[in-house]
Amino acid sequence: MSVGLLAVVDDILSAAVKASAKAAGVVIDDAAVTPQYVQGLTPARELPVVGKIALGSIANKFIVIIPIALLLTAFAPWVLPYLLIVGGTYLCFEGAEKVLEWFGFGHGHGDEGERDENRLVWGAIRTDLILSTEIMLISLASLDKNLGIWQTLGVLAVIALIMTGVVYGAVALLVKIDDIGLGMAKSPVRRVRHTGARIARSMPAVFRVISVVGTVAMLWVGGHLAIVNLGEVGLHWPADLLHGVDELLAPLGAVVAWVGDTAVSAVAGLLLGLVVVGVVLGVGRMLGKRPRLDEGHRAPEDASAAH
Repeated sequence: MSVGLLAVVDDILSAAVKASAKAAGVVIDDAAVTPQYVQGLTPARELPVVGKIALGSIANKFIVIIPIALLLTAFAPWVLPYLLIVGGTYLCFEGAEKVLEWFGFGHGHGDEGERDENRLVWGAIRTDLILSTEIMLISLASLDKNLGIWQTLGVLAVIALIMTGVVYGAVALLVKIDDIGLGMAKSPVRRVRHTGARIARSMPAVFRVISVVGTVAMLWVGGHLAIVNLGEVGLHWPADLLHGVDELLAPLGAVVAWVGDTAVSAVAGLLLGLVVVGVVLGVGRMLGKRPRLDEGHRAPEDASAAH
């Protein structure tokens, strides 16, 4: 490999690492959201389903997001805010659905072992498309504008692979850590055995926390996307309100300001999501259908019976 090629590769890797750091918050959200989709599956299907979602995430990035982002950035950058508003609204819709389910709107999931795997995987891939779009657009926006098209493409490709590996590696570990605990519980070493038993017993509570964090992440990211990009297309007061909260809390420290920003974005996301849920339910009833709030989680026979 020539010195010149090594220098190009080094530049691409360095730019990818710097750009990836800017999107770290969304990566954490993505890792928190995804485990919800594999809860209730049999242990033998957990990793295969995570693998399918990861492959879908790669396809999202390389087939959809990167080519469209590069084309729009070059020829129609004004379209990007509208796409992000639509994506953010979809995340708010999904998050609001889950909040309503917490309060009993919807029905039980029945036998979780019979969840519709294909419906579940496609639901996860749709959500990943929105989160991955934000990751890639944040990364693209932070790149040096003087990079050539091929270098930009190389950086985005490296970021796509790194982010997918980090997110779905973490998800795979989360969904199998209870099996690791059960394996440790069979160890002849007492300390290891007790640690394994504690891990296994704690996992239901851990997944409940992850479910809440994932839902809040959907509302936060979705609300923030909608607020910021509405400002980009001319509706400034939501972004001004968010900026005002940041300025008000800034003297209390960066962490407090971040919490305030997140809370405002999440509340805005919930309100927007509830409006969309209401519209979807209303349109469904007008068309003579009975849409349910947990359709993506139901067994195939339940989903068909709802129509």
